[in-house]
Amino acid sequence: MTAAQPERASAVDPEVPAGETLRIGELAKRAGITTRTLRYWEEIGLISPSDHRGSGERVYPPAALERVLHIRELQELVGFTLAEIRAVLESDAIIERLRIAREQGATVRRRRLLDEAIVATDALVARIDDRIARLAAFRDERAQRADRLRARAVELDELAAGAQPVKSGS
Repeated sequence: MTAAQPERASAVDPEVPAGETLRIGELAKRAGITTRTLRYWEEIGLISPSDHRGSGERVYPPAALERVLHIRELQELVGFTLAEIRAVLESDAIIERLRIAREQGATVRRRRLLDEAIVATDALVARIDDRIARLAAFRDERAQRADRLRARAVELDELAAGAQPVKSGS
């Protein structure tokens, strides 16, 4: 990981005391992104502030840093679009609701959430499989192009080696 890329945080940032919040600028700095990016992600529903101060300034819980770093990881490592990231986050949210329902012993609700989690996870796996297939096709296309270019280079080398210099008229 480079200096510009912060390490993935745990669920709670140890540098932020429990119950404390991060201002938007603090969150952006720790995550290595801009406040403009955070505002855009809020606009499209990827992240939400826990509150707005009287001045309208957004504040976030310490766990928001983990979510932001997870989004960045999905962008950079996996190459997901923001729409694909939203699908991942929605799937994660369903699984979290399932965990809470299990803790509460709500059997009927757990079964419904389990069905939702299966559908969401299958859809996510299908998206990943589609991405892998498209990348493989793109890679194969480029490999074929490289092979054609190499063959053309060999042809040109052979043509240049076989060409006799032209003698001027004697």
